[in-house]
Amino acid sequence: MRFLRIIEHVSLDGVIEISTGDSAAGPFPYGDWTAAYRTPEGLLRVLDLYGEEFDVVLGRRTYDLWAAYWPNAPASPMSIRLMRATKHVATHRPDSLHWGPARSLGEDLLAGISVLRATAGPPLICAGSASLTSPLLQRGHVDELVQLVNPVYLGTGKRLMEAGAPAQRFRLLSSEALPSGILINRYLPQGALQARET
Repeated sequence: MRFLRIIEHVSLDGVIEISTGDSAAGPFPYGDWTAAYRTPEGLLRVLDLYGEEFDVVLGRRTYDLWAAYWPNAPASPMSIRLMRATKHVATHRPDSLHWGPARSLGEDLLAGISVLRATAGPPLICAGSASLTSPLLQRGHVDELVQLVNPVYLGTGKRLMEAGAPAQRFRLLSSEALPSGILINRYLPQGALQARET
């Protein structure tokens, strides 16, 4: 079974959206709000979390954003690793996956993830794909959740978990504070949170 880790930059109020364009909910005003807190030390820690070899699981919007940036980015450990990684994409347009190696997860996302996790290969990283976070966690496909908590409150934007997602429990594996103010919190999913009787 392939290990699947979600890695997300998140604000204090749970927002993960990083964008300068319009979304279905309207314009997102804050652009890349994580930039002020990123440091060379932080990048090294993120590289450690990704590992030397990995494949990625991406929503279509994140895939398109990354495909527009990473092939033209200066050579770096992250760009080299991402170019080498197979991109497993939730998409209804598999013929348009031009940044490869890339594969569609198929019409049924969760069935595609189940098949993928059963194959041999490097660990899987899911990042920046808000549409995937909730279903992957709800169906028990996530082995570890990593939140890079930035010291900022945004008040609006896409959140780590979609509205109405079932309550879940997590066990803290580790917490590390970076000098920039980012907290790297690693969690082990523990399943559904049961309602308490009153």
